[in-house]
Amino acid sequence: MARTRLIAALILTYVAFAMLLNSVGTVILQSISSFGVTKPEASTLEGFKDITIAVVSFATASYLPRFGLRNALIASLVLAIAACIVMPLFGSFAAAQLHFALVGAAFAVAKIVVYSMIGLVTADARHHASLTSLIEGMFMVGVLSSYWVFSAFIDPAGLRWLNAYWVLAGVTALALAILLSAPVEERQAADTGDPEPAEHAPMLAMLRLAALPLVLIFVVCAFVFVLIEQGIGTWLPTFNNEVLHLPAQMSVQAASLFAACIALGRFGAGAVMARFDWYPVLNICLALLAALIILVLPLADGLQPGPIAGWGDAPVAAFLFPLIGFALAPIYPTIISVMLSAMPGRSHPPLMGLVVVFSALGGTTGSVITGALFAHLDGRTAFTLMLVPTAVLAGGLFLLRRRIRAIGP
Repeated sequence: MARTRLIAALILTYVAFAMLLNSVGTVILQSISSFGVTKPEASTLEGFKDITIAVVSFATASYLPRFGLRNALIASLVLAIAACIVMPLFGSFAAAQLHFALVGAAFAVAKIVVYSMIGLVTADARHHASLTSLIEGMFMVGVLSSYWVFSAFIDPAGLRWLNAYWVLAGVTALALAILLSAPVEERQAADTGDPEPAEHAPMLAMLRLAALPLVLIFVVCAFVFVLIEQGIGTWLPTFNNEVLHLPAQMSVQAASLFAACIALGRFGAGAVMARFDWYPVLNICLALLAALIILVLPLADGLQPGPIAGWGDAPVAAFLFPLIGFALAPIYPTIISVMLSAMPGRSHPPLMGLVVVFSALGGTTGSVITGALFAHLDGRTAFTLMLVPTAVLAGGLFLLRRRIRAIGP
C-alpha cells in the first residue's frame, strides 16, 4: 500500500506541475488582454519559468540526497501551492512573473526527485521504463486538463480566470497529502558509489558529460525539440485567437487538442517503438510535422473576424493544426530512452540533469522567438518558420544515431 501511495503521489505531482507549467500559454493570452502587456513582454513569462528551472536544477541537484528526496518533494509541492495562491491574491503581470519563477523552482526539484524515486518503486528496467512512460503520459493529461480548467473560468472581461489557480492549488495539495501518507526508503537512492564529495559530484559529472560529443549532440536535440514544442504550445491559444479569430475561451479549449494529441501519441508510442527501429520512426514523425505545417497553415489565410457561436463555426485549421502533436509525441521520450540505454548507469543522474537544464532553455528560447515573430510579423509566419528547427532536429538525429553506433552495441 505504501508503494502504491508513493506511485500515486508521483503521478499526481507530475499532473499538478503539468497543469501549472503549461498554463503559460493561457496566461500569455490573458495577460495581453487583462494586464495590457505587449507580446514580447508576455513571452518573458516562459523565461521566468524555464530559466529558473535550469538554474535551480543545476544548483540543487548535489544537495537533494543530503536533504532527502521525500523532504525535497514535499518542499517543492509546498512552494507550488504558494505560487498558486499568489496569482488570485495579487492579480497582476508582476504576480504572474513571480508565480512562474516559483513554479519553475519547484518543478526543477520535483522532476529530479520523481525520476530518482521511480527506481525506488520498480524492480527492473522493464518496470522502470513502463512507469516512466506512464508518468510522462499523465504529464500530458495534466497539460490537457489545464486548458479546460482555465477555459471554465475565462470571462470576456475581468480577472475571473485567476480563480482557476484555486483548483490547481487543490490538485497540488492532494498530491502533497498522498505523499505525506507514504513512507519512502531512500538508502538505495543515496548510495551513489561515487568517491567524490557528495556536494560536488553531480555538478562535476554534468560538466564532464556535457563535453562529450555524443552528449552534446543529444542535448542540442533535446533543446531544439522543446523549442519547437513550447514555441507552438505556448502561442497556440494566441494563434487561435488572433489568426483564427476564435473567442478567448474557445482559443484555449482548441489549444487543448494539441496536448491531447501529444498525450495519445505518447501512450501509443511505446507499442510502435517495440516493433520498429527508433531512427526511421522519428524521421517519419519529422516529415509529418513539416507536412502539416506546410499544408495546414495556408488554411488560415484570409480568415476574417466574424461571429463564432460554437465549434461548428470554427475554421478547419483549428482542428487540423493540433495534429502536429501526434508527430511530436514520440520524439522527446525516445531520444532520452536511446541515450540512457547507450550510457552507463552511473551517468544517468547527471544526464537527466542536463536534460532538465537544456529543455528549460529550449522552452524559453522557443517562446521568446515565437513571441517576437508574432509581434513583428504574424502568427502564420511565426509557426511556418518552425520548419527551420525541424530541419535542424533532423540533422541532429542523424548525428546522434551515428555517434551511438560508433560506441558499439
